[in-house]
Amino acid sequence: MLDVLKTRRSIRKYQDKPIEQEKLNTILKAALTSPSSKGKRPWELIVVEDKETLLELSHCRGGSSKLIAGSAVSIVVVADKELTDVWIEDASILGTIIQLTAHSLTLGSCWVQIRERMTTEDKTAEAYVKEVLGIPLQYGVECVIALGYPAEEKEPYSEEKLPLDKIHSEKF
Repeated sequence: MLDVLKTRRSIRKYQDKPIEQEKLNTILKAALTSPSSKGKRPWELIVVEDKETLLELSHCRGGSSKLIAGSAVSIVVVADKELTDVWIEDASILGTIIQLTAHSLTLGSCWVQIRERMTTEDKTAEAYVKEVLGIPLQYGVECVIALGYPAEEKEPYSEEKLPLDKIHSEKF
């Protein structure tokens, strides 16, 4: 687990290679083990593999979302806001599990934040994604996680460069 945490990096360039169904299923099942407040499991996952839909989604945030078009699969993480007031936290934990599991399976991933972001037009990224995918109103869209085989390499995190000054003992 520590190796996965140290070596996982955001990957924005992907090979033109499909993800095996077995690997995708492993990622999805791992995501469903995600903890949630009071076990409410407010999240839902929308798995997008269709190239036209991926291209459409890639316009949700302008330049920072273009990488979605090159992904083999993107998973949209949404949660029912009526089930819990901590849907953001629950969806974020699940998204992190998706990314860590993908990395453990030699896949790259990148989190594209949707909630509280805008498209390049005068529209929220959330409204745009909801429109493209037909997501009901009571669901909040936390993120889109792009997945694929990496077409770029990034150095692992160095222990020497960890910001240890961010850790406080007993008091701030």
